[in-house]
Amino acid sequence: MNILIADDDPDMLRIVVAYFKKEGFQIFTAQDGEEALDICMNHKIDLAILDWMMPKVSGIEVCRQLKKQQFAKVLMLTAKGEQEDELKALEIGADDYVRKPFEPRILILRAKKLLHIEEDITFGGLRVNIPGGKIYKDGLDLEVTNKEFHLMKCLLEHKGNILSRKVLLDQVWGFDYIGEERTVDTHIRRLREKVGEGLIKTYRGSGYSLEIPHE
Repeated sequence: MNILIADDDPDMLRIVVAYFKKEGFQIFTAQDGEEALDICMNHKIDLAILDWMMPKVSGIEVCRQLKKQQFAKVLMLTAKGEQEDELKALEIGADDYVRKPFEPRILILRAKKLLHIEEDITFGGLRVNIPGGKIYKDGLDLEVTNKEFHLMKCLLEHKGNILSRKVLLDQVWGFDYIGEERTVDTHIRRLREKVGEGLIKTYRGSGYSLEIPHE
């Protein structure tokens, strides 16, 4: 999933980004509100974490504009402690509100709650451990590679939907990846060999979809 973190404090930005990257999120950063809006207009952002006080365009105004266009979930960060400020953020459409200073791990938990990300997801005899980057089948560690895990995670986040090779490359390999799209096919094949043939469907000419049978 794609997260935008916007804060004009470079130290705060660096710390928060490090924590979220460790959790496997694709991160975009901005140091002012104008840059934050530009990123949201040009990329699919699932969650925007916005500092209230930013140059050019305030975080609260960015929130207002994002919610008007229904672009993303929004979590506001602020050093403000007044209840009226919290009320204003929620009235404008913010989905959550965290006061500074905060513990980064708490922020991650709040973000995951907004994105409906569970710690462990089980289906079809598999258990996907999101924090640990592991996939288990009938209790046994499948020892998937990093790319295989993130492929499964991406497919799981969009289960039932067909994802093209280009989308999978952007989400798993990164937007700056230069190489053959067919590398996706190779990794999908290896992942299927581990998790089972029936879960990941191929749609010829379109892409791949994770389809979980009703249990």
